[in-house]
Amino acid sequence: MTLRIDTRPLDAPSQQLQPLDLTTATVPELVRAAQQGDRLAFGELAERYEGMVRSVALRRLGDWAEAQELCQEVMIKAMRRIDQLNEPAAFGGWLRSITVRMAINRQVRRRPDLATEPDALSAICAEASTPLDAVLAGERASQVHDGLDRLGEMDRSTLVAFYLRGESLAEISQECGAPIGTIKRRLHVARKRLADELGALQAV
Repeated sequence: MTLRIDTRPLDAPSQQLQPLDLTTATVPELVRAAQQGDRLAFGELAERYEGMVRSVALRRLGDWAEAQELCQEVMIKAMRRIDQLNEPAAFGGWLRSITVRMAINRQVRRRPDLATEPDALSAICAEASTPLDAVLAGERASQVHDGLDRLGEMDRSTLVAFYLRGESLAEISQECGAPIGTIKRRLHVARKRLADELGALQAV
């Protein structure tokens, strides 16, 4: 899918606008397009950086569901404030700083702000997690790792880089020396193969 943006100076002669291919566009090009109000360009940025945002949020919050929720909130805030970014090439660092600030704010909000007697507190607060929850979470994590081990090297390295190390699509593309569109296809295929492996493990 392509879009067209007018990057000509105001006094430039009239000419055909150059198409911008979202899958091969650089981050600065996408940022400038998003700053002009193009939602597709921002959607491409969000897709490239969601792994990094989720990874930072997960390290800060320690909870997958919260990290996923925060990831969505970060992207919404970034979309609303994209016009405040003066240096398009700094988008990754800017997005990371937003994620860290919002994660800290979420941590502060969830702390109890009223001092309570220990006996009263134990009477009204249910335990957040039980030993059974921990066992189940451990089993799920073990199954994911087993599933990853059963994948080919390319599938496994792509998933690990994006979801566990929090690298963006742009960073993986640079490391692998492959176009971003190719990395996106690899990630899509690898996710499907991992899901198939996890289904097979659960059926055993």
